Amino acid sequence: NSDFSMLDAIILDSALSETATHEQKFFTAMDCYIHCVESLTGTFLNALSQSYAEKALDLCSQSFLGDYNPDNMMVASYMGGASIVNSEVGICHALSYGLSLELKLRHGIANCIIFNQLEEFYEPHVATFQKMLDLENISLPENISKDFGEARLNRMIEMTLQMEKPLTNALGPDWPSLMTPSKIKDLYMKL
Repeated sequence: NSDFSMLDAIILDSALSETATHEQKFFTAMDCYIHCVESLTGTFLNALSQSYAEKALDLCSQSFLGDYNPDNMMVASYMGGASIVNSEVGICHALSYGLSLELKLRHGIANCIIFNQLEEFYEPHVATFQKMLDLENISLPENISKDFGEARLNRMIEMTLQMEKPLTNALGPDWPSLMTPSKIKDLYMKL
């Protein structure tokens, strides 16, 4: 979402993912899946972002609920990115930034850890995600909040509160009354 990231060309070659681990492919694909969910459920949704997100979500589902197809996932990744560039991310990404910053987790796995706890906002997509976790035999870290500590937790809450555009997309202009520091803390403590 920056004028500095306008590209002259992109390379879409699914062979570039052949040496990635099974888990890395899954976490990267789920970032695409979550982009689409946040785009489709957000207040910034428009016809362009909707069409990209719907098709990318369908390709993700086909690959992880049916037969994995690296070419389909490559196209889904591109379309999910095009969707989110034309709308905005949401609650999952807003929360995952603090998790990545404080725990040094990669973006894809941080999103998955958070998304797994967001049924309140993204049901039935979380149920589909959990089915994909089971089918792909992927385990997410559990009970990570026990090691947060007050200082770390406060930094994560502050980071989340700085994510005004994603939270506005997810919850509308009244997001500060819905995503309070105590609500953010409760969400982080579920991890």
